[in-house]
Amino acid sequence: MRIHYIQHVHFETPANIYRWADYKKHQIEGTKLFLNDPFPDIGSFDLLVILGGPMGVYDEDEYPWLKDEKKFIERSIKSGKKILGICLGAQLIADVLGGKVYKNRYKEIGWFDVQLTSEGKKSKFFSDLPERFTAFHWHGDTFEIPDGAVHTARSEACENQAFVYEDRVVGLQFHLETDLQTAKGLIENSEEELKEKGIYIQSPEYILSREDNFNTIEKLLYRFMDRFED
Repeated sequence: MRIHYIQHVHFETPANIYRWADYKKHQIEGTKLFLNDPFPDIGSFDLLVILGGPMGVYDEDEYPWLKDEKKFIERSIKSGKKILGICLGAQLIADVLGGKVYKNRYKEIGWFDVQLTSEGKKSKFFSDLPERFTAFHWHGDTFEIPDGAVHTARSEACENQAFVYEDRVVGLQFHLETDLQTAKGLIENSEEELKEKGIYIQSPEYILSREDNFNTIEKLLYRFMDRFED
């Protein structure tokens, strides 16, 4: 399988997805928008992965490439591609599909449980995951579930944690791809957010100390990504 990822900032990388692709011997290449890389030809990949980033889908004045990225995502969806959007990536997909993206009631940063919905338990992408599991989070925005999509996961702080559209396009608000190095990069580059007071904002010391959680989400990520091979 040919995988192409879109990366918005240098410190949010494919991480565990890259390791999964290497393990499964899939081809993986990327477009780094912070380096002004061009978007790939639609025919050059089978799975598109859209990573996270600190910007919002509405920040087009500050990040003009967001307009072109949305058009590229729309073309990819219409072309029948398999697509995975993570955090900002999920918000961009929701926006393209007509779902509203807005500030969540809470910022959610750190390790918090995700609960599958009844539809999530039946979805091929989520059926190999536990009904409840701990995932990594770093977001202030959230999305509406787009028309035609299925709501597949929620958390205590954020009702809309995941959706599936046409059984080939998946949006995740939470992170399974994050490894220890990526978490360190997030903390180093977004430390101001950690100084905010919030019941769903954990300390950097706690986040980085959860070695067992990093190991667990890598294993869950592998199970989840395997379903894109079907």
